[in-house]
Amino acid sequence: MIASLPMYETAPMRAANDRFWAAIRAAFGAGPQRLDRQSDPHKIWLNPDLLLSQTCGMPYRTTLHDIVQLVGTPDYGVAECPPGYYRSHLIVRADDPRGSIAEFNGGILARNDPRSQSGWAAVEAHLRTERLGFSFASNVIETGSHLNSLRAIAARQADIAAIDAVTWALLARDTQDTEGLRVLTSTAPTPGLPLITGSTQDAAALLRAVRLALSKLSKDDRNCLMLRDIIAIPEETYCAVPNR
Repeated sequence: MIASLPMYETAPMRAANDRFWAAIRAAFGAGPQRLDRQSDPHKIWLNPDLLLSQTCGMPYRTTLHDIVQLVGTPDYGVAECPPGYYRSHLIVRADDPRGSIAEFNGGILARNDPRSQSGWAAVEAHLRTERLGFSFASNVIETGSHLNSLRAIAARQADIAAIDAVTWALLARDTQDTEGLRVLTSTAPTPGLPLITGSTQDAAALLRAVRLALSKLSKDDRNCLMLRDIIAIPEETYCAVPNR
């Protein structure tokens, strides 16, 4: 079996995530002793030995939804979002005089991954919803992570990035990498990053184990992980989100 929680983890969160996993494993009665922090998450999600991981909404709806099972969606209490939902913040330099996203037509977008809901699909959907008549598709630099996207903006290698609101909050709390940057605007809420399991696992039992483990976490660990609840969001809701 393999387990990972790859999506939200700053250095100060590592011990709390380990305790969370230990509690899940104890409640479920099986699983690896340690979380996998080395393997490519995209390969873990496709691994037939997958017990538990967290994926992004875009890979789930485009590739994984007929291969894995949903377990539940963590609720991080994102402002102005329903429970279990999140959004992206469009981040620019604090000293950039432009006041609207329309003024970034022709600017360079720092993109964490073309398979990312928060870093790519969300901003392109926002441009379409606002009927701005342009795309960043021909003005993109690939960074490999939200953190690297923020650093690219700070270094003036890019003008704007779409950053997962949970990631933005964690980096603002635990690092100095949000200094000198600001939120220009935010995208519409979409279903948050779901917990998944392999097709042969007992997803309902895993959901019970995750909820029990969450209830047993200390207040400090819950606050560290920003976890409030585990929400059941249907597969159909994820798959209804438009692709770019």
